[in-house]
Amino acid sequence: MTTAALPIFPAAVAGARTARPRWERPALAGLLIATAALLLWDLGASGYANSFYSAAVQAGSESWKAFFFGSSDAGNSITVDKPPAALWPMMLSVRLFGLGSWQILVPQALMGVATTGVLYASVRRQFGPGAALLSGAAFALTPVAALMFRFNNPDALLTLLLTVTVYCLLRALEGAQAHWLLWAGVAVGFAFLTKTLQAFVILPPLAVLYAVCAPTGLRRRFGQLLLAGSAMVVAGGWWVAVVELWPASSRPYIGGSQNNSFLELTLGYNGLGRINGNETGSVGGGAAGGPGGGGGGGRWGESGIDRLFSGNIGGQISWLLPAALVLLAAGLVITWRARRATDSVDGMARAAFLAWGGSLLITAVVFSYMQGIFHEYYTVALAPFVAALIGMGVAVLWEERGSAAAAVTLSGTLALTAVWSYVLLGRATGYLPWLRWAVLVGGLLAAVALPFAGRAGRRVLRVTAGLGVAAALAGPLAYCMTTVSTGHTGSIVTAGPAMAGGRGGPGAMMGGPGGPGGFGELRQGGPGGGPGGALPQGAVPPGQGQGGMPGADGRGAERAGGFPGGTTAIGAGGGPGGGAGGLLNGARVSAEAKAALTAHADAYTWAAAAIGSQNAASYQLASGVPVMPIGGFNGSDPSPSLEQFKEYVRDGKIHWFIGQGATGTGTGEDGGRRGGGGPGGPGGSTSSQIENWVKAAFKESTVGGATFYDLTVPTS
Repeated sequence: MTTAALPIFPAAVAGARTARPRWERPALAGLLIATAALLLWDLGASGYANSFYSAAVQAGSESWKAFFFGSSDAGNSITVDKPPAALWPMMLSVRLFGLGSWQILVPQALMGVATTGVLYASVRRQFGPGAALLSGAAFALTPVAALMFRFNNPDALLTLLLTVTVYCLLRALEGAQAHWLLWAGVAVGFAFLTKTLQAFVILPPLAVLYAVCAPTGLRRRFGQLLLAGSAMVVAGGWWVAVVELWPASSRPYIGGSQNNSFLELTLGYNGLGRINGNETGSVGGGAAGGPGGGGGGGRWGESGIDRLFSGNIGGQISWLLPAALVLLAAGLVITWRARRATDSVDGMARAAFLAWGGSLLITAVVFSYMQGIFHEYYTVALAPFVAALIGMGVAVLWEERGSAAAAVTLSGTLALTAVWSYVLLGRATGYLPWLRWAVLVGGLLAAVALPFAGRAGRRVLRVTAGLGVAAALAGPLAYCMTTVSTGHTGSIVTAGPAMAGGRGGPGAMMGGPGGPGGFGELRQGGPGGGPGGALPQGAVPPGQGQGGMPGADGRGAERAGGFPGGTTAIGAGGGPGGGAGGLLNGARVSAEAKAALTAHADAYTWAAAAIGSQNAASYQLASGVPVMPIGGFNGSDPSPSLEQFKEYVRDGKIHWFIGQGATGTGTGEDGGRRGGGGPGGPGGSTSSQIENWVKAAFKESTVGGATFYDLTVPTS
């Protein structure tokens, strides 16, 4: 491969700017505007999305201490089970514009636009604007990206920072520029403050690439890597150091840990436990399997090389994944003869394939074989890597299409993509059957015609190429449109239409009827719902919108005043609060309950306490006053202890205790049931002890259909 053979490449890589074609700026603007429109469309339909994080955002908008620590409530009783970096942009937005669905979710959507822009800038430097536009479009139309950049989980910021990391690494390789490598380290550090150890997954291939290929001496290469590592430690470690050095008695409990330690949370439940399945206090995620577990993956599905292509996961990310793998191999073959150093055009092209391809492969392997908690939406981290390889690989093969091998590879990749789209579209029963066949026929026709189209003239070649691109992107586009036209609430969400036997769907619950946790599966449908009369997955019932609270079945809840009659949500499993005591998706809050919480709330640190963060979040978001989540997300953390809780009550810091309505095994943010006593986990017995003490010491009353205990009025 030579520079002359690839005019789509810049004439010089190291910092030089090539002349931009007249159409590039309007095309880039169109790409970014279209991405923004897709991600902002009817954004308020998701209400508070994952109320677990929305409650923390609300708390951080009122208390700077809660802002810093990522507390679940403004009283700073406990943090969320992640570091707070992903919450900070949303907290600032709510501080500026007030609490609401759009204020929480718009920063997430803007991160999606930013990721598209960074991806475009990176691919363009080595492969030109055409390849960059294709990469940007492929990313924006990845269904799981359309989901997660409209949702308030940490994965949106994580994906942006991982993309920035690869971009900065490639810029550093252009002349061994140390400052760009330092910025890459900073990006990884903040990614750690977003989702802990997942930020480090892509480091091995990127570090090896720089150590081997940077165009400078060996000593300088390793010195620069050490500086970048130091920048990473500073960017990600300053917050950890403050938290670990801060007296535990004056900061919130570290949610998700069993010993009030962020390091324990990082290395255990959020770290190595995700790999080997031994999450502290969690069952169902490891090699031992859990209820309903399959071989090697427990309730998270069977692990293995085909995991990313199977079931509902395939429709989230794998539309272009087979093509990306083929194009990675083709790109490396074409650029293999380039010099080791990256001070040439061909060398930088090869480095780009190694950087994006290495990040894709190592992340895909980890996701495929991890034995612990795994959700479909995690795969959004793969989206920029897949998209970059699509644009880069197509560009290289297009310029080399005069070679029979390149032409056959390009056509074969298109045919493979069309067939795989046909398979994926067929997994959702009754979903756009005409599109399935149109994609297959159009893609195969374009694949067969592509090697010969050039002989018929440039116009025919362009039409054929356009047909191929349309066929490749039509399936994911349809899934994206289905995703953005449906509200998504709850802890476990997926993109696209409902899948028979699939976990989730927009806002759906874990498991099918009789499956783990006993949650029924919601089906896609019209206003009357799908089979069994259920509402569409994740749909917000009529009359509900911004400010809505997620119900136990993944639907949004009524705004402000709550539901008539004040009943808690009824989950598919039939239990009040949504199966397992409502610990997965919270409760619906009545006007009477809201009035009780807000009355004289200023006299208390916490207007109420409830077992589980989702239950507490429901009442906190509806009332706007702090509600203590006993036991953290699913009641399994030993926070507070029974003695601490009694002290809070004696000191008059808590007004109400809100009963669960139904007790049982708690299910957490990760859908995992935790072993131990009470609502689950080693600390679950603490939650049970507190609840039993309250029931024995204070009189029960019914407020709008919910069970309340006035902690200022003991029974004796």
